[in-house]
Amino acid sequence: MFDKLEDLLNRFEEILNELGEPGVTSDPAHFQKLMKEQSDLQPIVSAYKEYKEVNRTIEDSLSMLEEEKDDEMRAMLKEELSEARDRLPELEKELKILLLPKDPNDSRNVIVEIRAGAGGEEAALFAAEVYRMYVKYAETMHWRTEMMSLNESGIGGFKEVTFMINGNGAYSRLKYESGVHRVQRVPETESGGRIHTSTCTVAIMPEAEEIDFHLDLNECRFDVFRASGNGGQCVNTTDSAVRLTHIPTGIVVSCQDEKSQLKNKDKALKVLRSRLYEMELAARHDAEAEARRSQIGTGDRSEKIRTYNFPQGRVTDHRIHLTLHRLDSVLNGDLDEIIDSLIAADQAAKLSNMKEEIA
Repeated sequence: MFDKLEDLLNRFEEILNELGEPGVTSDPAHFQKLMKEQSDLQPIVSAYKEYKEVNRTIEDSLSMLEEEKDDEMRAMLKEELSEARDRLPELEKELKILLLPKDPNDSRNVIVEIRAGAGGEEAALFAAEVYRMYVKYAETMHWRTEMMSLNESGIGGFKEVTFMINGNGAYSRLKYESGVHRVQRVPETESGGRIHTSTCTVAIMPEAEEIDFHLDLNECRFDVFRASGNGGQCVNTTDSAVRLTHIPTGIVVSCQDEKSQLKNKDKALKVLRSRLYEMELAARHDAEAEARRSQIGTGDRSEKIRTYNFPQGRVTDHRIHLTLHRLDSVLNGDLDEIIDSLIAADQAAKLSNMKEEIA
């Protein structure tokens, strides 16, 4: 590990020297590449420099304690030594986490699909609440949301909704949300006061660029139709809605949120490209099944990941056995504690898996 850290430190210093050379900005692409590499290495280098400094502090304190006679000075050196020894294992763990392989999609925007599952109208109402939960979380992170497509139920619920979240690191925070979300509560339409269980399915997909996945438009069929629902004066008057069918896979994407047929077509293509990219990523993950199994959550849409229990006011994440008794704040977008716990558990699982591979 420390040989690798030394190599990264040397590389970081090489980049700094190159960035300091005159004319480095004459090649914008190369300059941007250097800046990104510097930015990626900065946290590792900073932690490693602190680690080396703490080690030096320990060595110096031990050396000075052998010679120092003054009681007050010895007490100060012992305190400094104790603090450094406490900090050292923390830095070692931090460095191991920083050296874990990075998910190349972590910095991307995400496309979120939420579909009502078992439970009829109650499931659709829950899907709408889950949508609002993510929109509110995006607001706290200063990310921007953009509606892609929406299929509403008759009483304000969502049968299906697709939207984009634009923000640096959106995928790194939200990728653990894919799966089945379950709600337990007494529906408003239930006269007997019985608790019902309903579900919705969430899929989190990294936004795919054309460079990631080449989409052959000859394999796509476009149909246009008149939009329905809320949308202003153009609804039911122009063929602005678009239905896109990917013939090889049978995937169908409909977009009618925009008044412009061209804008709806662009959105549909964006969703289709991300779905196909997600399928490609899933195939890669299946090929690395053992490594994938060590992670928290498979991203499988059929995996039950979380329960929102209204009578008890609790939220339980089943993957890490975390229960929070503050349902209202979670549904209002306060997701950081859950997401941070999932990230920590995932990192711990990867570290454990890495130790086993070394052994």
